[in-house]
Amino acid sequence: MDNKQKKANGGSSKAIRNLWIIFGAFLAFIVLFFICVATGVFGTMPSFEELENPQTNLATEIISADGKVLGTYYVENRSNVRYAELSPYIPQALVSIEDERFTEHSGIDEKALFRVAFGVLTGNKKGGGSTITQQLAKNLFPRGENLSTPKLVLRKFQEWITATKLEHNYSKEEIIAMYLNTVAFGHNAYGIRSAAKTFFDKSPKELNIEEAALMAGVVNAPTRYSPVRNPDNSLGRRNLVLKKMADNGYLTQAECDSISQIPIDMSHFNVMDHNSGQATYFREFLRGELNDWAKSHTHPDGRPYNIYRDGLRIYTTIDSRMQQHAEAAVKEFMGKELQPMFYRHWKNQKNAPFYNITADEIDHILETSMKRTERYRTLKNAGMCMDSIKAEFNRPVEMTVFSWDGPIDTVMTPMDSIRYYKWFLQASLVSIESHTGHVKAYVGGLDYRFFKYDHVTQARRQVGSTFKPFLYTLAMQEGEYTPCTRIPNIQYSIQLEDGTFWEPHNSGKHIGEEVTLKWALAQSNNWISAYLMNRFGPEAVIGMARRMGVESPIEAVPSICLGVCDLKLIEMVGAMSTFANQGVYIKPMFITRIEDKNGNVIERFMPEESEAMSELTAYKMVELMKGVVQSGTGIRLRYSYGFNNPIAGKTGTTQKQSDGYFMGITPDLTTGVWVGAEDRSVHFRSTDLGQGSHTALPIWAYYMRKVYNDPNLHVSQGDFTKPNLPNVDLNFDCSTYDDDEGVEFIDEF
Repeated sequence: MDNKQKKANGGSSKAIRNLWIIFGAFLAFIVLFFICVATGVFGTMPSFEELENPQTNLATEIISADGKVLGTYYVENRSNVRYAELSPYIPQALVSIEDERFTEHSGIDEKALFRVAFGVLTGNKKGGGSTITQQLAKNLFPRGENLSTPKLVLRKFQEWITATKLEHNYSKEEIIAMYLNTVAFGHNAYGIRSAAKTFFDKSPKELNIEEAALMAGVVNAPTRYSPVRNPDNSLGRRNLVLKKMADNGYLTQAECDSISQIPIDMSHFNVMDHNSGQATYFREFLRGELNDWAKSHTHPDGRPYNIYRDGLRIYTTIDSRMQQHAEAAVKEFMGKELQPMFYRHWKNQKNAPFYNITADEIDHILETSMKRTERYRTLKNAGMCMDSIKAEFNRPVEMTVFSWDGPIDTVMTPMDSIRYYKWFLQASLVSIESHTGHVKAYVGGLDYRFFKYDHVTQARRQVGSTFKPFLYTLAMQEGEYTPCTRIPNIQYSIQLEDGTFWEPHNSGKHIGEEVTLKWALAQSNNWISAYLMNRFGPEAVIGMARRMGVESPIEAVPSICLGVCDLKLIEMVGAMSTFANQGVYIKPMFITRIEDKNGNVIERFMPEESEAMSELTAYKMVELMKGVVQSGTGIRLRYSYGFNNPIAGKTGTTQKQSDGYFMGITPDLTTGVWVGAEDRSVHFRSTDLGQGSHTALPIWAYYMRKVYNDPNLHVSQGDFTKPNLPNVDLNFDCSTYDDDEGVEFIDEF
């Protein structure tokens, strides 16, 4: 071999050696680069602890006693699910459209990367290269906005490494669930649980094939493929997912073709917010309670809980089925019967619906209502003078107003809308499980979207004759009285501190005769109430009300026996349930326990109980109040609504029919209903139409009929428990004096 050839061979070997050195250096650079990326040299990488516990905003769920999600509190409406809680079609659809080789790769799909690279070089792009695991990494640790190209490339490498970490530490099923928990579906729905509820009013487990395909298709571009905003795009995208499922063997072609013909059903679509869904008034009440709770409860690391970010699970006493029945009862009676009757009653009447007040007084009411609005506060805070504010309130604007036939889009002045809303009679209902204190149904008003004021726990209204059971309870407990004790039915006078005398008015039969206390309460007789008040005094009556859970201020005057005091509906119903619970008062309960996002119990809530009266007194009161339904002011339950089971009750009507009440007690449930207008000057002009037996009692009847007819609730229609008291006469049959059965009586104030 000559020198020239040797030199050539030596040069070739040197070139090969140099190539290997370059290749080795490149590999070393790549390895070193990935080591630097993984160790955070170029930027912080998530630790395993952070991967295990990503800092996402999780919505707090309000859960009913029967396991339904009533609503959420959130910054992002997101709630996590486990893989076992998914319909099997969801992973199939997701993998088919997003990552066909998901089960084969370890976080990075090399084939997809080569396809993307080839597409970039040739200008013929066909799909992306990110795996589901990479997308999860991006969702868990967002890139941020306006990244430069070098930073974007670096971020991509960080996501690759994070994806491999995820694959190393989690199963494929866990990664699927984590991905579905982090992705946005549009319409304020984050995560598959919120999306299934928003789009279909279902849990993820309940989604069928076409619904799962739609969900998998939406995540790619929630706005472009929204079935609400872009239904044609959404349908095409869903059918593409179905085709991919068929290509991957999850469906037969025949099944794919058949399902593709099914239209998208969005009839259950409902964006979850604080204005919609079940138990809106209850959820808003609970929000305040939970915010107070969070101030005094902390994470193990000392951070206070946040109901909008920590994914708490609030297990409540509300039964979603009873809540549905209660809301339906209010809507059915108020919308179809009472409100139309109110309109007819006031047709062509001057100053309607205000009664017996001057035009100046009406203007004052309207101006006061104006000052309570958010619009007024905004204008006032902007520095606008009163004249300018009034001008704004008299300028027509587009708005949506409430009606019983559904929201109405219209144009009117804000002041006209205030007057418009004065026409509506309001209603509230609360139903408590008598032996546990659990609040099972809670309706604070007609529609929380339009009427924010809660008439269960916020409002205090005169309670009328529904206060009389406190007085009679005192008589049964402290005096030698039974339901059959007879009192002369004559007018009684009570001397006041200033030397004057208070004498209540009364009407009805048996004037001048002796009547039983059972008859007197059944007819809501005012003279007998005055007799008992004179016998025991206001302070003692207030003391009994306090023992039965009433906390609102009560002035110690004789007229409280007629219900002149303003109390909350929740207080009244909680007190009345004491009778069915053998004299033990239980403070109404709304929450049973609170769990963290991992299901760990943070706090359990126990009932607050106290003995308010003897078991014998409670039984006497039940027998007394049965008379209201058997032959008194509540007899309409028998002859109009067909209830034949044992029911104790009390109606109530306040001055000028401004408020109507009915308290109905059964062995299992104590339920109270209030009906009245926002302003006490708005009401029926006649007692026949405005009394509690006409306005509130029917709602109770509608509600309890639905409850009794619901086979899943098992609410008893039996009799109350009779106390086991040897040597005590428990026969309180006062039928000798109940000779007015079948006659409807006016429920006097």
